[in-house]
This record gives sequence, C-alpha cells and structure tokens, in this order.
Amino acid sequence: MQHPMMKSALIAAALLLSINPSFAVDKKPEAAGTTAEAAQKPATTGKQGEKKAAPAAKVKLVDINSASKAELMKLPGISDADAAKIIAGRPYLSKANLTTRNIITREAYESLKTQVIARQK
Repeated sequence: MQHPMMKSALIAAALLLSINPSFAVDKKPEAAGTTAEAAQKPATTGKQGEKKAAPAAKVKLVDINSASKAELMKLPGISDADAAKIIAGRPYLSKANLTTRNIITREAYESLKTQVIARQK
C-alpha cells in the first residue's frame, strides 16, 4: 500500500465492521401482543400432523409515561421508591430510558421490558 490514506481508510473500515451494535438494541417480541414465554412454547399438532398455532396471550402493556404509582409497583422488580423515580423522570422517549437515565437497574429492566411501553402524547 503506497497511499497512507488508503491504509487509514481500510483500518477504519475494519474497525467499523468489527463493532457489534447489538448491545444498544432491544430485542422485540415475535409479534405484537405476545410474551417471551408464549413465543417459546412449541406449536401443538392436530389431526393428520397439521400444526396449530398456540393462542397468543394478550398482554396489557403498562405505559411508563402515564401509569399510576400503583400500576408501576405491580411490575416485577419495581419498589415504591423505583415507582416514584419513574414518575419523577417523565416523560420518556423510549422504555430503554429507564436504564440509560439510571432510574432502575439493568436486571430490573430485563425482567419488565416486555410489559412496558413509552407512549408519546
């Protein structure tokens, strides 16, 4: 390589390709209204080996921008103090803001991320 800019560009491209951006992206459920538990259940088989889809459980999502303190405390891993911090930190652009703003721990977020949503007005 005779051109120093070419060498620098190739190094930069290699570094960019080696970065894994998946740490910043939430994993979405298979379909709207399904839980991770329902998505992992195998489909049942009926007559003649046909597969029937398991009925998807309807999950009512809790809006972190408008839920009451009592509704927030029903979520797994959310204490009275956590619910108060969630309410004080409103509004949220996304549910991931709960961890990026240090409102709740990452472990608590992982246990409730399929049950909450951040609706915009």
